[in-house]
Amino acid sequence: MFIDELAGKGLDIVIIAKFLFYYMPNLIPIILPLTVVLSSIMTFGTFAENYEFAAMKASGISLKRAMRVLIIFMGFLSIATFFIANNVIPAAEQKSYSLRRNIAKVKPALAITEGVFNNVGAINIKVEDKYGENDRFLKDVIIHKNTPDRANRTVIKAANGELFSSEDSNILQLILTDGHYYEDVKTNKIKDQEKYPHAKAAFETYTMNIDLSNMNDVDFNEVSSLNTFKMMNVNELVVAIDSIDSDTKANVTAFGENMYRRSGILSLAVPLTKAGKPIVKDSTKVLNYETDLLDFLDNYYKRQIIDIALNNNNGNIYSIEGKMADIQRRKKLLNHHIITLNDKFSLAVACIVLFFVGAPLGAIIRKGGMGLPLVIAMVLFLSYHFLGMFAKNFAEDGSIHPIIGSWLSTLVMLPLGIFLTRRATADKGLFEFGNTLESIFGFFKSKRGLFSKR
Repeated sequence: MFIDELAGKGLDIVIIAKFLFYYMPNLIPIILPLTVVLSSIMTFGTFAENYEFAAMKASGISLKRAMRVLIIFMGFLSIATFFIANNVIPAAEQKSYSLRRNIAKVKPALAITEGVFNNVGAINIKVEDKYGENDRFLKDVIIHKNTPDRANRTVIKAANGELFSSEDSNILQLILTDGHYYEDVKTNKIKDQEKYPHAKAAFETYTMNIDLSNMNDVDFNEVSSLNTFKMMNVNELVVAIDSIDSDTKANVTAFGENMYRRSGILSLAVPLTKAGKPIVKDSTKVLNYETDLLDFLDNYYKRQIIDIALNNNNGNIYSIEGKMADIQRRKKLLNHHIITLNDKFSLAVACIVLFFVGAPLGAIIRKGGMGLPLVIAMVLFLSYHFLGMFAKNFAEDGSIHPIIGSWLSTLVMLPLGIFLTRRATADKGLFEFGNTLESIFGFFKSKRGLFSKR
């Protein structure tokens, strides 16, 4: 959450309250499972502690019948949860993102996130750390100047930086210290470009004035058109998943065909010539796949071909490594979309599953209030939450399938809910320690003769 970046930055309390209001729906996937587990354990634990279930059974009302109304209620709650996850949370995510970006336009220090590049005016800036009053001091600064043709020709690196701005000025002053200035010099002639390709300078202090006149006229109610996977509903996610998957496959196919053409395999059956003259020892021979190609060539051309082949292979290796990184990025984005899509359904199902875990468990332990039920509810919730978190982390990079990553925690809780429901409806305890101990003693008693024989 970004409350630490908003507090103490001179923002209106209404803006901060609006941001917190937009962020609240994002807490529902965390709060709702805990609420279901805790409330069901406390409610049924209180019933059992006060012998309400004993009175119900004496009146001929079974536990299943007593849970019927709550099961119907949980069904409606699951439907409402899906509606919130599918409609409310994406809309709130888009609103909060747009509001934060608009706030960053008014307060440039907020636009600078540590560890990533951020657009501020006419520059693209990255810092490793922000500190001091209003985060005005910067550490390890890297700046790329934006140009109309979007060419990255100027790079500035500095050990430290400091921001100066005032409310009545449209100029943001950035003072850099202990750094270097790099620039690719653009000339009108190619020959001049070859003579002066690069300029470099070191500085102790360098001052940049950034014009923010186009940024300060901000409408805080403006909604961004950006639509990330967190801002999509089910229908949009299905379309996006299909689009990303098709685009990735087409991209990989095009790259493979390009690498195949660059390999030169298509021209292996063509005689090698130079300026219309044969360069092979015997011009009547034609290269084919079953012959050593170098046997046709003189030593000079052999060395040339080997050097060219090595350079081509190195270039192909670099291309493949770069493409692998791009494919991995695309797959990770696809996994994010699949996880988000399945989370909308798994959260709704988890509400019902966790109810069937908490309600029978409360009837079994026969303890209400905020003591033992709270402890048990926290243990169950943390198990559910951390299992889901670890599974999603593995699913993001493709270690496990993203569908499994979204449903694993719910599927683990499902057998536990079935087991506890069966024990509670049969009026049995959580574990039958007497039968278990009797079985253990019976086992050792039957094996006693084996140890007594010599």
